[in-house]
Amino acid sequence: MYVKIILICAVALFAAGGWFEQSLLDRARQKLEPLPDDAPALSDNPSSAAKVELGKMLFFDPRLSSSWTISCNSCHNLGLGGVDRRETSLGHGWQKGSRNSPTVFNAVFHEMQFWDGRAKNLRQQVKGPVQSAIEMNNTPERVVQTLKSMPGYVERFTAAFPEDANPVSFDNVAMAIEVFEATLLTPDSRFDRFLKGDESALNEQEKRGLTLFLSKDCVSCHKGVNLGGASFHKFGAARKPGSDLRPPDDRGLMNITGAPLDEYVFRAPTLRNVELTAPYFHSGRVWDLRQAVATMASVQLDAKLRDRDIDDLTAFLRTLTGVLPRIEYPVLPMHTAETPRPDAK
Repeated sequence: MYVKIILICAVALFAAGGWFEQSLLDRARQKLEPLPDDAPALSDNPSSAAKVELGKMLFFDPRLSSSWTISCNSCHNLGLGGVDRRETSLGHGWQKGSRNSPTVFNAVFHEMQFWDGRAKNLRQQVKGPVQSAIEMNNTPERVVQTLKSMPGYVERFTAAFPEDANPVSFDNVAMAIEVFEATLLTPDSRFDRFLKGDESALNEQEKRGLTLFLSKDCVSCHKGVNLGGASFHKFGAARKPGSDLRPPDDRGLMNITGAPLDEYVFRAPTLRNVELTAPYFHSGRVWDLRQAVATMASVQLDAKLRDRDIDDLTAFLRTLTGVLPRIEYPVLPMHTAETPRPDAK
């Protein structure tokens, strides 16, 4: 009789969310990870203080562009959450790009770069904008000629690549910027502290938002240490977005593969620091985080969330803002008479 009563009580407690229910923290830990405090080691590109400092200088140097007006920081502004806060970026000759600029913070943890994943790492990604006619409009040859004309850069490259017989090269430009960008981490968000065991780091509304994030399966796309950046998904999996949000001429991954199944497929963006990186989506057409949450629920999940649910999810996403690194703006080497002059066209 007593055994039966104990079993009945145990079942009741389980149904009510008692003894046997998995905690919210445990469920979150199954799919998500806290950011590390230190930059990860890069394959085939060991870091050094000299290489990081050179990469920082190159990241901020607009002379990597043919016009001397556009640097990496122009579109990935480290004072603006690693983005430029534009729908789409402005490039050479005030040309307007076709996609919103993703944040550079924590980008080292992406398994592929760009919205369509056409670069497998930051090293490859760096080379793209430099050579793009609508971005920095330069060539590898002109970049190398520019850098070799400045003794200050020759000295920096020699120190950063001491084993290289020809240290000033386009490949080494990309490698130096890659190791610098790998240091651009934003750890110690309140959600990171929660994942590390401090359950008081989130308030009740934020925990409700996290519960929804897990139960609505947002985490199937926005997972891992970066809450995104590791998988491709069709934008409009459940319902077709408007042509303002999903311009019909940008077919996403299909532009790369040619496969019909890849039409309007894009890399899931990181949600870290998402409150700092408006406007949202590859088209950059949504400026309000709450609206972005409601849009994703509709077009990806075919769900119309209650206002309270949207508020809770938005509150949770704001806990993903970490501590941004403090970057001292570098003093750049002076050009010389041999330095190619800017192309003002």
